[in-house]
Amino acid sequence: CVLSGGQHGNVQPFSDEDVSIETLSHCSSFSDTASVADEGSWQFVSNEIRKCFYWKKKLNFLCIFLNCFLSAKTRQGALDGLKTAMATRILYEFISERRMTITDSIERCLKKGKGEEQRAAASLACLLCIQLGSGIESEEVLKTLKPIFKYILADGSASIQARQAVATSLGLCTLVAEDDILDVHATMECFENLFTRAYARMDGTCPSISPQTSQLYTNALLSWALLLTICTASQLKDILRKYLPKLPKLLESEDVNMRIAAGETIALLFELARDMDTDFEFDDWDELCNKLNALATDCNKHRAKTDKRKQRSVFRDVLKAVEEGDFQSETIRFGTERMTIDSWVKKRTYDAFREFVGSGMNYHLQANEFIRDVFELGPPVLVDSATMKAMKISRFERHLHNSAAFKARTKARSKFRDKRVDVGEF
Repeated sequence: CVLSGGQHGNVQPFSDEDVSIETLSHCSSFSDTASVADEGSWQFVSNEIRKCFYWKKKLNFLCIFLNCFLSAKTRQGALDGLKTAMATRILYEFISERRMTITDSIERCLKKGKGEEQRAAASLACLLCIQLGSGIESEEVLKTLKPIFKYILADGSASIQARQAVATSLGLCTLVAEDDILDVHATMECFENLFTRAYARMDGTCPSISPQTSQLYTNALLSWALLLTICTASQLKDILRKYLPKLPKLLESEDVNMRIAAGETIALLFELARDMDTDFEFDDWDELCNKLNALATDCNKHRAKTDKRKQRSVFRDVLKAVEEGDFQSETIRFGTERMTIDSWVKKRTYDAFREFVGSGMNYHLQANEFIRDVFELGPPVLVDSATMKAMKISRFERHLHNSAAFKARTKARSKFRDKRVDVGEF
């Protein structure tokens, strides 16, 4: 049951049941009114189909709670439940039938809700676009919500949590659903109006900004960087001329997340510039490299160790990108497939999607046609549960393998470290 203890105020979060992609795909078109509910035939229905039946009923309840109940706590529970469902399932047909209803509910929560409710509604809007993919349906969602997003983003009296969420959601919704490059540029200007407030002053000092406001500016910068990946060549040339000389001012920020976002954005800009012109040159290249090197080897005692470790790791990669045009590639494995993150463009795009779908990213890489198209993975490859089970190594076998590898590694290292071994033998 969706209700906890029979009370409308408590909505249980959507459970992440272990159902195969093949079954979910089959059940996505399953009808509430199908004769499967008939007692005579119910006993012959597989457990997975039964799970899917109750799962769809639960989603229907969440949509009702989102629209009919006045309790903010109930709406919050419904928003979070739908977010979890959309992050871990492909729900295209279910959502298409209720797109206008869900969009109207999100609009109402954004306009009349407060902090956390607005934050959840903004995130749900983004997941709705991810589910619908690029096309008329998601364009209609963005057309309805974009004016509200921009209003909240520019409203200094609005909840800072709502503004932070909107800064992130508007960026990805625009990437997915915006079909006019001029409107993309207009949205980027909204982000520019925020993160440019964090620039260091001419004397090298930084403006006094609260941690929450700094997070808002960081989110705006990351969304701006995401939209850079779909800009035209002429737009990129203007952006490089206007912003590349100024972005290094953000490297002086007291906030480690802002410094990292600025560094990754600079690396992204250099990559895009070199894609357009292999002989691209930056006037303040030496000064920039010195700054990046200082951050890659930062030993300031007043900074937390975890912040320094995280910062040094990122800025070593950023420095390589600026100096050598290099990128530290990463392989993502999902199901029977794998994808290589081999550019700053791909990294920024992957990180943006993962921000919303979280642990469901691997599932969406396997089954979401839109996301697969973005990363050029081709049509979904469906694998049945029997094949998946055959591919999985048992926990005991994995333990034996790890133990053997550990013993071999320890033995090799012990031999190398043994002081009695003559160095000349190596």
